[in-house]
Amino acid sequence: QVQLVESGGGLVQPGGSLRLSCVVSGSIFSIANIAFMGWYRQVPGLARELIAIIGSSSGGSPHYGDSVKGRFTISRDNAKNTVALQMDSLTPEDTAVYYCNTIVRNSEGSLDNYWGRGTQVTVSS
Repeated sequence: QVQLVESGGGLVQPGGSLRLSCVVSGSIFSIANIAFMGWYRQVPGLARELIAIIGSSSGGSPHYGDSVKGRFTISRDNAKNTVALQMDSLTPEDTAVYYCNTIVRNSEGSLDNYWGRGTQVTVSS
C-alpha cells in the first residue's frame, strides 16, 4: 500500500504564488518502483484535470497541462520521496482541489494508481 499526503494549499491573491508538497510513503518495494508522480486538480462538477507529471528518472522531462504551462513547475526529490508543485501567476481559474498522484509498478508488472486526499487552493482577492 502507498500513502500520499499533500500540504501547502490555501488562499492567495491573483498574481500570487503557492507551493504544494506531497510526501509518499509505503513499502520499500513500492517506493523503489514508483514510475510517475504528478498533480491533478478538480473543480466541483468537472472532471479531474492533469496539471503536471514527472517520470522516475532524473533525465525525464515533465509534462504540463496546457492551462498551466509557463506558470507551474513540478519537481521531484527521490531521496525524500516527495514531489512539489510551484505555482506562480495564479488566477481565480486555478481555484480547485489539488491532488497528488503516483503510479507504481507492482510485483506483477502492472501499474497501480494512488491518490492523496487533496488540498484546497483558492485564488481570490
